[in-house]
Amino acid sequence: MTLPDLLRVSALALAVVLGLIVLALGCAAVATRLIAARVEARYPPATARVAVEGGHLAYLEDGPREGAKDGAKGTVVLLHGASANAYDPMEGVGRSLARAGFRVVAFDRPGYGGSDRLAGAEAATPAFQGRVLAAAIDRLALGPVILLGHSWSGALALRMALDRPEQVAGLVLVAPVAQPFPPQGLPWWATIALHPPVTWLLTRTIAVPLGLASMPGVARGVFRPEAPVEDYVAKARAPLILRPAAALANIQDLAGLPAALAEQAPRYGTLRVPSVVVSGEGDPVVVTARQAEPLSRAVPGARLVVLPGAGHMITYTAPDALVRETEALLGRRTAPAE
Repeated sequence: MTLPDLLRVSALALAVVLGLIVLALGCAAVATRLIAARVEARYPPATARVAVEGGHLAYLEDGPREGAKDGAKGTVVLLHGASANAYDPMEGVGRSLARAGFRVVAFDRPGYGGSDRLAGAEAATPAFQGRVLAAAIDRLALGPVILLGHSWSGALALRMALDRPEQVAGLVLVAPVAQPFPPQGLPWWATIALHPPVTWLLTRTIAVPLGLASMPGVARGVFRPEAPVEDYVAKARAPLILRPAAALANIQDLAGLPAALAEQAPRYGTLRVPSVVVSGEGDPVVVTARQAEPLSRAVPGARLVVLPGAGHMITYTAPDALVRETEALLGRRTAPAE
């Protein structure tokens, strides 16, 4: 075979491969649209909305209102973790807090559930999300509030207390991500995937079908070493993350978190807000020894509670413990200045 023949064969093979890739991505894009439509029909997000700069945030509410006949003990704002929405903490610890007499408000963070993303990739930091959530709290006249932040939102709750301490009556940090991560390079494929145009393409093609396939296993994994709660996926409306815009927001939030933690962690020693850090002894997702324990030492006066045998989803497996710790905050005084 001559060189021109080899070149023609190679070009044909390359064209075939590229054609198959385009076909596969096209099929994945169609599947993504179908999955997203089915998810929204089966799991509608929160519909109550409050206006903030650039759009609206959606939220859920339960428990007695301030000023009602029996009054509320206080107001707790629930902040959900990665890949979640307002239903996740509300159906876990939120309903228990409401039964205990707290007014409970759970927000969809920007880009999740029924909330607008507001500012694209710029909305990925705890600083940005803290500002818009603080504005929503002001608009709804909720404050001062106890912030209960789970996982990713441990960093968010801390940032809100750093930037608007007068708005925060206490912090309940549940399996929190808050301490900087050790520096480490990303594999080449992750580096490519995190380029904005590539990320946008992936979330509209293969990411959602892959997420749907992996969801049962992921749901079991986040509860380990404990057994998963029955019907967790439906209660938490976890499939709402299987929509392109929400999936993109989630990737952006996770990718931007290390830099945000490095920026805000040195300020934790300035906090003067009553705080409790609650973590599971066996949490495989946010390891207690690497996050909760050093965080409790960094925040003045913070109380550390480590639940024996518990995993990451203690909002579901130990709601009574979280209610007790939230009630205990009501009687605590602000940590004294050093």
